Amino acid sequence: MASEKKSVLITGCTPGGIGHALALEFHRKGCHVIATARNPDVLKDLAAMGMSAVQLDVTNGDSIRACKAEVANITGGKLDVLVNNAGRTHTIPALDIEIDDVRQTYETNVFGPMFTTKEFAELLIAARGLVVNVSSISSISPYIFGSVYASTKGAINSYSRVLRLELKPFNVRVMVAMAGTVRSQIASHQHRALPSTSLYMPINDFFQRRLVFSQNNATVPTEVFARKLVASALKGEGYLGGLIGGSPDWFWAGGFSTQVWLLSMVPAWVSEWAMGVFFGIASLKRTITQARLKQN
Repeated sequence: MASEKKSVLITGCTPGGIGHALALEFHRKGCHVIATARNPDVLKDLAAMGMSAVQLDVTNGDSIRACKAEVANITGGKLDVLVNNAGRTHTIPALDIEIDDVRQTYETNVFGPMFTTKEFAELLIAARGLVVNVSSISSISPYIFGSVYASTKGAINSYSRVLRLELKPFNVRVMVAMAGTVRSQIASHQHRALPSTSLYMPINDFFQRRLVFSQNNATVPTEVFARKLVASALKGEGYLGGLIGGSPDWFWAGGFSTQVWLLSMVPAWVSEWAMGVFFGIASLKRTITQARLKQN
């Protein structure tokens, strides 16, 4: 049944992740949260708190359409906020990618938000709603061994900019959440390993540290990130067409987000040089070169 509360649908609400923390925070703020996951059994704790728990696999068109129908029934045909949070990490050197693995990441990180937004547009328009696309600071910084993940988030940034303009005639807003390092479950799944033939095998120890970098470097607690994002999302339309007081088009939070935001203001070669220094590319190059000389 429809209620007077703001309705918020969040994709990817598995416990321990950003989506779960967002569900708790939106609920704390008095919203009617519709939490989703591929396996709805993981949402029992949220449902027990009074949230709606709905099955949703963002890579499956039938699942998206079924979710939309259920949400329309729950809310009376409106949706105030859609948070495209479901995501898949992908850390591997660009020279070691496997095409089916890359396709699966794009299905989740790019096509999922695109087709979920398309399906829920009718409900968002009815509510003069907001789309929140969760991106990453890696989308604009050369995050070593993150070419696939970063490119999916770069695609989301470009998609969101066009979507924002296309939805203006219907009074629907688009906010991109540029997430820095945030405590989550995204890096806790089974990691990819360097293939035995990888050119980067001499620095495998560095690669292993890189796999969990986001969880060990300036990492912001999930609930802190969620609190900031929800506060920005609930600011509403603001005044003067959103120029004053409304939800921002771009939201930055999480570890290293301020530094990367500043780097985005300088020429690309400067940011690439800075990231090279940060990750110690010169030292990695020496290690790889020495290993190749020994082989020869």
